[in-house]
Amino acid sequence: MTHGWTVSDRLLDAHVPAGDPLGAWDRRRAEYRLVNPANRRHLKVIVVGTGLAGAGAAAALGELGYQVACFTFHDAPRRAHSVAAQGGINAPRARKVDGDSVRRFVTDAVKGGDFRGREADVVRLATESVRVIDHLQAIGAPFAREYGGQLATRSFGGVQVSRTYYTRGQTGQQLQVAASQALLRQVQRGSVRLHTRAEMLDLVVADGRAQGIVTRDLVSGAIGVHTAHAVVLATGGYGSVYFHSTLAVNSNATATWRAHRRGALFGCPSFVQFHPTALPVSSPWQSKTTLMSESLRNDGRIWVPANPGDERAANDIPEAERDYYLERRYPAYGNLTPRDVASRAARAEIVAGRGVGPLRNSVYLDFRDAIARLGRDTIAERYGNLFAMYTDVTGEDPYVEPMRIAPGAHFTMGGLWSDYDQMTSVPGLFVGGEAGSNYHGANRLGANSLLSACVDGWFTLPLSVPNWLAGLVGTPTLEQDAPEALEALETVARRTTHLLENEGTRRPTWFHRRLGEILDEGCGVSRSEAGLRAALEQVRQLGADFWADVRVGGRGDRLNQELERAGRVADFLELAELMVVDALDRTESCGAHFREEFTTELGEALRDDERWVNVSAWETTPVGKHIRHTEPLAFELVPLQVRDYR
Repeated sequence: MTHGWTVSDRLLDAHVPAGDPLGAWDRRRAEYRLVNPANRRHLKVIVVGTGLAGAGAAAALGELGYQVACFTFHDAPRRAHSVAAQGGINAPRARKVDGDSVRRFVTDAVKGGDFRGREADVVRLATESVRVIDHLQAIGAPFAREYGGQLATRSFGGVQVSRTYYTRGQTGQQLQVAASQALLRQVQRGSVRLHTRAEMLDLVVADGRAQGIVTRDLVSGAIGVHTAHAVVLATGGYGSVYFHSTLAVNSNATATWRAHRRGALFGCPSFVQFHPTALPVSSPWQSKTTLMSESLRNDGRIWVPANPGDERAANDIPEAERDYYLERRYPAYGNLTPRDVASRAARAEIVAGRGVGPLRNSVYLDFRDAIARLGRDTIAERYGNLFAMYTDVTGEDPYVEPMRIAPGAHFTMGGLWSDYDQMTSVPGLFVGGEAGSNYHGANRLGANSLLSACVDGWFTLPLSVPNWLAGLVGTPTLEQDAPEALEALETVARRTTHLLENEGTRRPTWFHRRLGEILDEGCGVSRSEAGLRAALEQVRQLGADFWADVRVGGRGDRLNQELERAGRVADFLELAELMVVDALDRTESCGAHFREEFTTELGEALRDDERWVNVSAWETTPVGKHIRHTEPLAFELVPLQVRDYR
């Protein structure tokens, strides 16, 4: 027993192919079992989520001939949060003479994740990235092009090459539109049945494997069971647990958390990335923050006044009194340092009293020098829609005065643990995209999120799921009135009734906002043992207060957004406890998990490779006890080294 949780002796096997890591994916693909086309139409797969991972998996499996039921709580698949990714998608296609390669991609991603992600999965990510770009282009993604017709690229944080393909500042939106159209093509053909406005509220596990889900129709309130031979969760990340985040307000963790409570291990939940170019919170009452693409750091320079408390307007501060702190501290990478490094540096400047803006909670991102060097028209061509969005949000003109940016809760590297084949610890339950935890380690490099979602959806799950289904040929799906299905249905109904009938005084949003304050203070950009212990106590108390004092208006047999929020906040409260437990348990600093007790002489993250070259995969028992299982990590292509971006 360790500080209220248990550490298991169990070592997890990720089933990584033996041998040369660069050829592992090719060997695994050749080993996968196949399903006869005549048998595919008798096998059913549930896909939850219609973002790039979910839409890709559903469309590809439908094209292959399987029965696919696809669920989204949106009113249309293109509304999935993948639309919000702006900057681009990575691929080491080596079309430019800058030294890029698959191996360099692996080095950058493994190093960027601070050696806390699975190297073999990163190799698959790099290997399939070339096909991903070709595929997305073929289904209609309008990538930017050079004058001669070749696809254009730009640089992103944590790398020194140009490997990011983009569609101005709308990359996620354009890729999502293309993926949604591919999905709707299968809907029209009849191979995919699309369920919109349907939220997954539980997982059905029978005979030791995932065999269905329980959903609530968000319009009618009807709760029902859907069964299948396999279930794929592609429901995104949980950054909105912090309340103020760059995610859409409705983004949540309910699907993955409900699966976790049914036995799916949760990997490294405390690994949360704060994006360095989010817009600062301007009012405690705003519902979310706004993301400005990392691509802006290609031409924008980040600085703060050299003198704390300087209240002059940005353009009135002379060059000699500006501190371009990233360029000063990290001359090799400058403003393109990885996100965790840039966010910690910004937070340090703000805490030191050099923050800018009305609330002194931001730093400057300045395009003055780039406009002078390249011209306003070139900057507008590269970032015009982002500049327009900034003006819409703030009322300020970034062509004239610097943008104000601040670290904002963004991407979660943690998620459901899965093996090399994307299958969780619950047989038959697969995970894709940000809902999983296998690629990014303790920090994700920019433009790898769209890539990982697309690789999972289009090129991994359509092979690994059939490998599982091959062993189920000739077997029926679980009956909807099976005891396990009815038990899951009753659990959801009982929980829903409790929320509706509880005679409390506070709305769900109040608890969510308070939870965000606790996490931001105790488990945010930086953490300490004292802060985490205080946060753990506060989260547990807030959870108890929620069930005693939450009030949900309206009824359950109709559209009720208050009920939706209540269920999601309840899951956030449980997840937040595990996040803090994980952060307390991992006694080192690595990537975005920055423990103030574990730093180098220069104030950088200090890893403990003797103890922590592993993934923490957590189990939560029915009574809420947390048990840590461990997956040891091995690095053959990229030897362990201290990250240095100086």
